Amino acid sequence: MSNKTIAKILGLVILVVGWCAVVSSCSNAPSAGGYEVNASELSPDFEKPVIVGRIESPDVTESSGIAASLCQPKVFWTHNDSGDDAFIFAMGENGKNLGTYRVTGARNSDWEDIASYKSPDGTCYLYIGDIGNNKLERPELRIYRVKEPTVSDAGASSNRKTPLLTEPADATVFKYQDTPHNAETLMVQPQTGDVYVLTKRLEGPSLVFKFTPQFGSYQPVIAEKVGEVSVPSVPNGLLTSGAISPDAKRVIMCDYSAGYELNLRGGGSFDEIWKTKPLRVDLGDRKHGEAVTFSADGKSIVGTNEGKKAEIFEAKIK
Repeated sequence: MSNKTIAKILGLVILVVGWCAVVSSCSNAPSAGGYEVNASELSPDFEKPVIVGRIESPDVTESSGIAASLCQPKVFWTHNDSGDDAFIFAMGENGKNLGTYRVTGARNSDWEDIASYKSPDGTCYLYIGDIGNNKLERPELRIYRVKEPTVSDAGASSNRKTPLLTEPADATVFKYQDTPHNAETLMVQPQTGDVYVLTKRLEGPSLVFKFTPQFGSYQPVIAEKVGEVSVPSVPNGLLTSGAISPDAKRVIMCDYSAGYELNLRGGGSFDEIWKTKPLRVDLGDRKHGEAVTFSADGKSIVGTNEGKKAEIFEAKIK
């Protein structure tokens, strides 16, 4: 989503929240991003977030998604918001620049999120969600899968003009079972490999769609609705990123200013998690954040701000 569009949306939201506060004497305190968030919904599971670093690469100006490597300790991957080419960026846990990579064989129509997946044979992949659809003009969307590159300190000399290259990516094409949607949240279930896409909505809860990817096939897979998520915020479905924990017991999601956790505290199959109550998670002073994920060991969550030299926030799980 472009910054101009976001600014218009934020302006509208702030006006609505302000009117609510004046006319209805709303008791919920606005968050830093202008959203009304219910303070009583704060999750007890997380420590206070801290800034652990800043994104060093000058090529990263609008971190839109983040994923932790499952094969390389303390390595993270991110990408820019819409308008960039097919680049992904490797960085250390403190934001150290580890390389700019062009994804071979991929095209960036509107990349919005990235996820990690380790296959049963031990191969680590990155899944890139080309799922943005602001004008609802794209009936079919794509998830790219690329084998995770091996990074080194030498990669810091790469950039958009002279990037490193990934192995060729393959893609799975999907469409929603009902009608086109806009989305910015991509998740991969670590135990099954199923893909989840959560829509981004101003007018109601986020819709949760699920499908089993068929990489290398041009035949669209149908994404079926398996749930809805209404976070304790206004708007309640404007989700911008998310991830599933390595043990598949938690889900972390975010909008522009706050995080939200779902937790299978009572056990059950994974898709039962969409019926649980979302609790707010403090992600720090995110003036405009779009990305959040779990660390590779599942012991913390990591989020970013947008902009050059953007902050990296970490909140440890108690």
